[in-house]
Amino acid sequence: MGLVAGFVAGVSYGTNPLFAKPLLESGVPVLVMLFFRYGISSAILALWMIAKGENFKVSGKEFRLLALLGVLFSCSSLFLFFSYKFIPSGLATTLVYLYPVFVALIMVFLRFYPSWQTWLSIIATFGGILLLSSPSAGATIRIPGIILAVASALSYAFYLVIVNRSKRIKNVSEHTLTLYALLTGSALFVLIRLFQGGSLVEGVDSVADWGNLIGLAVVPTMISMLTLAVSSRYIGPTKTSILGVFEPLTAIMIGTLLFGEPLTFKMGVGIAICVGAVVFMILRPGKK
Repeated sequence: MGLVAGFVAGVSYGTNPLFAKPLLESGVPVLVMLFFRYGISSAILALWMIAKGENFKVSGKEFRLLALLGVLFSCSSLFLFFSYKFIPSGLATTLVYLYPVFVALIMVFLRFYPSWQTWLSIIATFGGILLLSSPSAGATIRIPGIILAVASALSYAFYLVIVNRSKRIKNVSEHTLTLYALLTGSALFVLIRLFQGGSLVEGVDSVADWGNLIGLAVVPTMISMLTLAVSSRYIGPTKTSILGVFEPLTAIMIGTLLFGEPLTFKMGVGIAICVGAVVFMILRPGKK
């Protein structure tokens, strides 16, 4: 179940370009997009939980940790988008995929040692990502962009580890965990937008824009976060992070099939390496 959930989390998160690219082309600011992405997700999830009769109640200690998880997940998105202002998106994608390495190192610090097969899978997938998203020659690279991209990876890594290892929220359901994380993220984006100035509905002018916002909220946000929590709890954050390689793979396939973006031989080799590394991890999981 954990492997399936990790695969679904990666693929669903990789559909971001399917909904985000038309919104950006329509002139919707990033913060507005992120606010509706998290806000609509939390509203849909809350209504679904009400219909199912699920309990929203958490203790004060649980709420504080859930809010922290929301901040970590939201900052991962924010840092990544801001890094695009300083470095090419391909390099940013590569640096963000350092998060499996960070997850493994954090787990070692907590005295949970990944197997050599897992380490090999991490190295191979990172190598595949390098082939998929290496920056073009002559690209401008600035230190703030590198710092922001690495901070995005680190935020995501801490999110995965806390979901898996925290005893404080071990009895909190994945639905409740995801809901509070989404609500925190939505509130954070509102505050930043208000601080910057500007309307919360800027650029959202058509039915197609609202449809893309709903799609962005449901598939790469709500579904991804729910399955991410399930996967992390069942198979651990390290293996879940390796399955996250399906995020860029899905994004690349969407770009190629739907937006006419080129698929080079080097990218094909990168995809083969990434898929092979994941299959190797699944077939040879090693001992904990």
